[in-house]
Amino acid sequence: MIDLPTGPYEVVSSGGYSPGPAPVSRRLFAAAHVVADPLGDNSPGSPAVVDWDATLAYRNHLWSHGFGVAEAMDTAQRGMGLDWAATQELIRRTGANAAGPFACGAGTDQLAPGTHSVDAVIQAYLEQIAVIEETGGQVILMASRALVAAASGPDDYHRVYGHLLSQTSKPVILHWLGPMFDPLLAGYWGSPDLDVATDVFLEIIKSHASAVDGVKISLLDASREVAMRRRLPAGVRCYTGDDFHYPELILGDSHGHSDALLGIFDAIAPAAAAAVRALDASDIASYNSIFAPTVPLSRHIFGPPTYYYKTGIVFLAWLAGHQSHFKMVGGLESARSVPHLIMLFKLADAAGLLPDPELAVHRMRAFLEVST
Repeated sequence: MIDLPTGPYEVVSSGGYSPGPAPVSRRLFAAAHVVADPLGDNSPGSPAVVDWDATLAYRNHLWSHGFGVAEAMDTAQRGMGLDWAATQELIRRTGANAAGPFACGAGTDQLAPGTHSVDAVIQAYLEQIAVIEETGGQVILMASRALVAAASGPDDYHRVYGHLLSQTSKPVILHWLGPMFDPLLAGYWGSPDLDVATDVFLEIIKSHASAVDGVKISLLDASREVAMRRRLPAGVRCYTGDDFHYPELILGDSHGHSDALLGIFDAIAPAAAAAVRALDASDIASYNSIFAPTVPLSRHIFGPPTYYYKTGIVFLAWLAGHQSHFKMVGGLESARSVPHLIMLFKLADAAGLLPDPELAVHRMRAFLEVST
């Protein structure tokens, strides 16, 4: 029992899910967060100071549940506190200590603020691709703020992606991150019209299908993802990035299904792995019952402004005992309100994601004591 500002609350979590083998019917990546050094200067605008041991331990947690790790993605605060110097080290450390599959985000965030040429954007991407390929990781081509600023239309996207896909050593994952996650990516693929942008995206994929393992779509629009999934060339995977509709997208329909590369899987990995293992066994009822209580949690964590979802991810990792503090690079622990985090605690409990309920209650009490 814990006394919350909303009234007394009885915790129902009974210890969570045990690690197990990797699910086989779907390919799953969890986009992993970084653990800040709680004694480092991680104030807004300062270079990231990372607790490397805790950060790598969290990746081992994800691998233990059968996930691939999607490294250096938005969940790790790319563009929101994690600078390129720390990102390089993160990629190299993950590669050197990998205990399972991993793929890494390549972007252009080493470029200084301001407008750059399309050629400069290409060179920035190639620099990051080289770092990833040195580690043996799979490349995820992330959307680039600099490319949005530099491009004059769809032809520039064809030029950039065509060049990059001709240079990578093995098939990559293309990532379309919508403006709800990053407003500076509005108009990606050369048009604010999503139908036009989708056509450009698909043209690029079809022109270079042998160099594309799959696409990650983060638009929070299930019907658009399904329509796009059905238009992909044979052999190109669709990795859902939809943190609102992932159960039905992963389950799929008679025309196919989505694999997954999700930020919410950082937070719900034990439950998600158990759900997809049930799917492996054709136990759809268990699949649905395990995933069902995670959806309200995910919708809450990714509620507007969506780009602050990372605060909830880290808060839950702290409640669940995966890190010793609730601090973030860029000072983003302050990006969500106390009422938001109280509701997150309740929803995580309902989803069975507090593996040590006594510890979670203790930490929630401590958080409330310093917040009031």
